[in-house]
Amino acid sequence: MEKKLRAGVIGATGYVGQRFIALMENHPWFECVAVCASPRSAGKTYEEACGDRWKINVPMPEYVKKMVVYGTDDIEAFCEQVDFTFCAVDMKKDEIRALEEKIAKLETPVVSNNSAHRWTEDVPMIIPEINFEHAGLIEAQKKRLGTTRGFVAVKPNCSIQSYVPALTPFLGNGIKQISVCTYQAISGAGKTFKDWPEMVGNMIPYIGGEEEKSEKEPLKVWGKLAGDHIELAKNPVISAQCYRVAVQEGHTAAVSVSFENKPSMEEMINTWNNFESEAVKLGLPSAPKKFLQYIDEDNRPQPALDAYFENGMGVSVGRLREDVIFDYKFTCLSHNTLRGAAGGGMLSAELLTKLGYIQAK
Repeated sequence: MEKKLRAGVIGATGYVGQRFIALMENHPWFECVAVCASPRSAGKTYEEACGDRWKINVPMPEYVKKMVVYGTDDIEAFCEQVDFTFCAVDMKKDEIRALEEKIAKLETPVVSNNSAHRWTEDVPMIIPEINFEHAGLIEAQKKRLGTTRGFVAVKPNCSIQSYVPALTPFLGNGIKQISVCTYQAISGAGKTFKDWPEMVGNMIPYIGGEEEKSEKEPLKVWGKLAGDHIELAKNPVISAQCYRVAVQEGHTAAVSVSFENKPSMEEMINTWNNFESEAVKLGLPSAPKKFLQYIDEDNRPQPALDAYFENGMGVSVGRLREDVIFDYKFTCLSHNTLRGAAGGGMLSAELLTKLGYIQAK
């Protein structure tokens, strides 16, 4: 790319916003030129607005420290500075929907980490290695919005990106039923142990709205593009339980699955280890060279050892074994704020750039 695209980050002071900023420090296609947060941060430098709330495990990039923060109440001025924006803002869902559509109508594409638009019919919900063709929804959305270049695209819930990639290669085997229990890191709530001491040595068996997302969002990801909407997959049936656990980074999923046509264990392991990623074929900079890996050790994958596989963009699978109720059970792991959030958003933006949906203004 001859000249980098000008990117913005909305919700820039939050955990995922910080990840977006760090990922763009040396990005070959994108340059972060503007940051936006709540009106109370407006007018401050980014360093001042964050204060002691820089939470992620890499230093704050020098390039962003002296940037003056825009407020979400001055979104027009923010949009004038950027070719497109990432959005990871902490607001009510109806407010997020209104904000993201306003930005799109200002002819500024939005790649959103938020859940507010995941069930808007003409908004694609993308995992580039799995359903890149859903980007075709954008044309219908632009027609509805009356825009020439503005649109909203979203990424799915962070937890489903631990197990949906592992199951996707076997859709042709007729997946009938899935039972999944996710063990989700505290960073998924934008927290560290410093500001959530109650989680030290603890587990909470409830995450608001998470089980519904885990049961329904895969059906949109696995659905088919049907003009101006996605025709949801009719199968499988998914039952989910979601727990918050004392882990900083990395969502783990315990999966049980039944098939119409049961593959062998050898077939499953070979399929995981030899999965060919469309994102790699397209030459997307953030694409993991190896999207899926199977680990043979009985005590893997573990967040402490495996969350950063492929720079946090790969998915690890282990403990495949026969089940007495389902056909098989196994364990999956992904990095929730990289693959599941900012990294997944970055990869989606790269895909949309490659496909021509994001261009310089």
